[in-house]
Amino acid sequence: MTAAPAGTSSDAGVRRLGLVLLLAGILGLAASAELAIEKFRLLEDPLYVPPCTLGGAVDCGSVMTSDQASAFGFPNPFLGLAGFAGVLVAGLAVASGARPGRWFWLVVQAGMAFAVVFVHWLIFQGLYRVGALCPFCIAVWVATIPAFWYVTLHNLQDVAARPSRLGAVARIARENHGIVLTVWLLLVAALLVERFWAPWDSVFA
Repeated sequence: MTAAPAGTSSDAGVRRLGLVLLLAGILGLAASAELAIEKFRLLEDPLYVPPCTLGGAVDCGSVMTSDQASAFGFPNPFLGLAGFAGVLVAGLAVASGARPGRWFWLVVQAGMAFAVVFVHWLIFQGLYRVGALCPFCIAVWVATIPAFWYVTLHNLQDVAARPSRLGAVARIARENHGIVLTVWLLLVAALLVERFWAPWDSVFA
């Protein structure tokens, strides 16, 4: 998902952004659907052990039964199903050649901003409150962060064209889009390693 910058006004650049959203939508929707299915199974049988529970820190059951898994009073995967379905449709339309107006991208930006903030809240909760990981949750994180990043770059293209300090920052972000995204994802991975990989502690003991 890091092959090309989305913050470009060219038709090819917008089409690549559509592909990013399409891939993110497919991954996020698939992960959310699996989480919803496993949540229903847990509701039917509290003793049910989800197949994504691999032992140790990878314990989907603990994550799915936590208060954080229903942050708004209903299972979080329902949000994912609705949100990623929208991302998938938007990506399919843009990748197919549709060129919606600015209002469309502002709506997508608002949705992705909410999603990325919520995802990072869930990351914190999983690491430091629940104390467990779920592979399908991680898939949702991986889908959300690049989609947010490239939609943001696309919406910053006008800012990047301005001769201002903010414009310079936007230009640097666009020119180094892949580096920024890679560092972002690596920081999340480093938090997972630091929190759950026991041998890490022994290295610095």
